[in-house]
Amino acid sequence: MRRVGRWLGYGVLILLLAATGVVVADRWDQPAQPDPKVFVDKAAQYHARIQRSALGVPHITGPKDVDVAFGLAYAHAEDDFATIQEVLLATRGTLAASKGPAAATTDYLVRLMGIWPAIAAGYERDLPQDVRDVLQAYADGLNYYAAIHPYAPVRGALPITGRDIAAGFAFKAPFFYGLDKELKRLTAPTAPAKTAAADDEKPPIGSNAIAVAPSRSADGATRLLVNSHQPYTGPVAWYEAVLDSGEGWHVAGGFFPGAPFLLHGHNEHLGWAATVNQPDLIDIYKLTINPANDNQYQLDGVWKDFEISDAALRVKLLGPLAWTFHRPLLRSAHGPVLRTDNGVFAIRFAGMGEIAQPLQYFRQNKARNFDEWRAALALHTLPSINYVYADAKGHIGYIYNGRYPNRKEGVDWKADLPGDRSDLIWKDYLPFAKTPQIWDPKSGFVFNSNNTPFHATGAEDALQPANFSPTMGIETRMNNRAYRVEETFGADRAITAEAFRRYKYDVQYSDRSETVALVRKLVALDPQGDSALQQAQVLLKGWNQRADQANRSAALVLLTAQNVISLNGEAVVAPLAGLRKAMDTLQTHFGRLDPTWGEVNRIRRGAVDLGIDGGRDTYRSVWGNLGTDGRLNAVAGDTFIMFVTWDKQGQLSSESVHQFGSATLDAQSPHFADQTPLFVAMQTKPVLFTEAQRRGKMREDYVPGQRTLAGSTHSLIP
Repeated sequence: MRRVGRWLGYGVLILLLAATGVVVADRWDQPAQPDPKVFVDKAAQYHARIQRSALGVPHITGPKDVDVAFGLAYAHAEDDFATIQEVLLATRGTLAASKGPAAATTDYLVRLMGIWPAIAAGYERDLPQDVRDVLQAYADGLNYYAAIHPYAPVRGALPITGRDIAAGFAFKAPFFYGLDKELKRLTAPTAPAKTAAADDEKPPIGSNAIAVAPSRSADGATRLLVNSHQPYTGPVAWYEAVLDSGEGWHVAGGFFPGAPFLLHGHNEHLGWAATVNQPDLIDIYKLTINPANDNQYQLDGVWKDFEISDAALRVKLLGPLAWTFHRPLLRSAHGPVLRTDNGVFAIRFAGMGEIAQPLQYFRQNKARNFDEWRAALALHTLPSINYVYADAKGHIGYIYNGRYPNRKEGVDWKADLPGDRSDLIWKDYLPFAKTPQIWDPKSGFVFNSNNTPFHATGAEDALQPANFSPTMGIETRMNNRAYRVEETFGADRAITAEAFRRYKYDVQYSDRSETVALVRKLVALDPQGDSALQQAQVLLKGWNQRADQANRSAALVLLTAQNVISLNGEAVVAPLAGLRKAMDTLQTHFGRLDPTWGEVNRIRRGAVDLGIDGGRDTYRSVWGNLGTDGRLNAVAGDTFIMFVTWDKQGQLSSESVHQFGSATLDAQSPHFADQTPLFVAMQTKPVLFTEAQRRGKMREDYVPGQRTLAGSTHSLIP
């Protein structure tokens, strides 16, 4: 027994020595931590001023664009450096080194998509000097924050460069039009066929955008609603800021972590709102593999060699233990290749190799008029995303933006394609002029709620399907939000400021919606003497098709709909089964079938726990996950909202609200949830856009590295 124990002891010691050797060997080639003094010294070249309102919203000013970019990065890092850092590590393909095996798939995708070879080839070629300068200034702001907050960065995060920031745009863009869904489909145990019909039945969580021209307004004003629906937290959660440089970069609105450019909002002259669209921008090719050599595929009757390279993935395993794993990267003439249990597939997608999105965003930010903004869009670097536009001159517009592959006609591009035909490998894109778009329609309004572009304005100005190639895969679906636009904004010929706001916070379900159709189906069922079902049917029949907090039928209806209508791709259950599941949830947690909707539908943030109006696919959009207490916890939907107005004289005013507040990560901050009560009450705050509007209303005023709090200056510079 002692001998066995001795050998076990030796074995443990050998394993510990081996593990130590693994750690030492793997870290041998890891770069040393950079000297923080380098970042502190470089920060001295920038001259940014950060002012924060009573609600903590940062207003960044500086003499040059680069100063403002530097200040924005620093301010956002103060509120959420951890998320920005995670975005950057994911973009580099090094997230697994700090997050462990769960992040290895993301790291592999960065390599599979060819992000960094594209950056290496195009960064200086495709991005002008002024854009590169802004990207680097933003990176320098993050480096400076990390240098004077040494606990914040993980090993290997620094230095951050402008290339990191540009790569973030290239990496994120394809996921907005569904590349992640296609990859999951291909790697599922049994890959279902690619069809557009499935997407039509399962619209995304979505967004709203609408612009109203002077001809449609009761007071001759031009109005824009900015109302993207994003997750409440994480890498694509909205952050509000106002930028004002001496070189004309003056914008207010929403930014993403790690992104220095306004993604939607307004400048002095014009504004735009973004919504997700999902035309067919991805092609999947099933390859025929040489039975004698699995590193060859067939193309036009000839066996071709894959391009093979190595994906080195450093993965944190346990504590300090990490190791670099090596996985092959395959590429065919079509694009990146995946070997799966369902076969070998090549992927070709819009925007492959494109890294110039920052150029287009910056030009949109600084556009001074209708023509300049459209010229920025015509750069055609963004692979998807709808835009709704409005400006001080009364112009409005809508564009179903996309880089549409120039595909061969007469082919079913919505299905998986044979990989052995080179004539199915498209080489370029349709010209920007072919993109579905509407400018200054006679009807005086344009909108999108993730619905088909063929319903984007009044019927007299509508785009016609016959004018667009079927190869574009343009969406045809409608949803409740789109129907309600037609029934509210679309039915009002003289929209007042009050009506514009009221329509935004609409909580009604249309007679044409899936939810109302589901209720009708359930009400028509024979209860067969089931008293509980009869009671439920009485509630369903009495529902007034609204999702207001006081409603006593909405909980049963909307929990049932969440069980049955697969808006996020979950498994669909039969209507009656979905109803019984909702009944069980309500009886278990509330002891009744008719609690008020506000008791069930909650928004929670720190100590804040409030009932909230709205539901899935209402225009006042609230998407919740069902918790163990039987309540829905809001996680997405309405987030950052802006109402933008240019009056008859072209004078700008805007209001906004965030679902939480500026401190998107710091639970100890007073701004962690200080806007949530305002958000729940469907109220907004004024956007302090100009220096005159800010005067006397700023709670803090400091330069990066120093903050003035309660009259005291706190220097963070070591």
